[in-house]
Amino acid sequence: MDKLSETLGRYGGVNLLPLALAAIAFVLIGAPSSWVTLTVAGLSMGMMVFLMASGLSLVFGLMDVLNFGHSAFVSFGAFIAASILAALGGWLGGDSVWLASAALGLALLGALAFGLAAGLFFETVIIRPVYRDHLRQILITMGALIVSEEIILAVWGGTPLIVPRPTFLEGAWIIGDVSIEIYRVFAFGLGLAAFVGLMVLLNRTRVGLLIRAGVENREMVEALGFKINRLFIGVFMLGSALAALGGAMWAGYVTVITPALGGEMMIVVFIVVIIGGLGSIEGTLLGAIIVGLTANYIGYLAPKLALASNMILMMAILMWRPSGLRPAVK
Repeated sequence: MDKLSETLGRYGGVNLLPLALAAIAFVLIGAPSSWVTLTVAGLSMGMMVFLMASGLSLVFGLMDVLNFGHSAFVSFGAFIAASILAALGGWLGGDSVWLASAALGLALLGALAFGLAAGLFFETVIIRPVYRDHLRQILITMGALIVSEEIILAVWGGTPLIVPRPTFLEGAWIIGDVSIEIYRVFAFGLGLAAFVGLMVLLNRTRVGLLIRAGVENREMVEALGFKINRLFIGVFMLGSALAALGGAMWAGYVTVITPALGGEMMIVVFIVVIIGGLGSIEGTLLGAIIVGLTANYIGYLAPKLALASNMILMMAILMWRPSGLRPAVK
């Protein structure tokens, strides 16, 4: 394993894994048009999972909080966005791109606003009393996830909810034999914008510097007069808002959602965070892209192994690098 790590490091390190995965899949699939379609689908899926997982990685790695209720924000983001889109159905179905864009923007903003408010409530009421107690964190956040699913059942019912899309995001671009779904390109672009924004925030701003300094030496930052608790509340709210945004985008991707959405996505989100490494935004992006590509390639080549592919991937990577691909903390 050490020799493999050293060889990879000479040529770009673990960042080359998605390229290696795509190259192997190209040989196995054999049809370039199918390979391009699957690759675009895998990248867009990876970006949506990145939106959901990036907040958990920050909270998990920087605040040392095991939040198993994180996927509740994904569920609520999906249902709130779907409800806003349904209420503005007249705007979506019309000829005006501006009205359809406004409806989509309001749906995403609604999910973000809910994530911010719910994150503040969740951190203040549920997480704060159990800081530094992992067992109680697991129990109380799992309980919060179950309660949130029951609230969704009570408000929206148990019937699967159909999510309308703006007309300008329907359909696909046909380039030769290749079909590229427009919504997937939009999801990829939004995820990439979120990644750039997070990198700028953490590496180019004073707030990001204080957050990273607080993780390294909390007492020193507090001795300098900064309120580290306020910074961590902000991190938690940001992570919750990103999860809700990811849920809203995923709802538009699958077009049918149920109250079990959060529980279903929780496993994938945790796999991405563990593969990528705790507290690392770059690692989370890398893990999300690898998971997205693997799910699409295996789903095409060996459908019966599709459900197990992510678990096998996680086990293989942890046997190679126990702390994940690019951990910020160990």
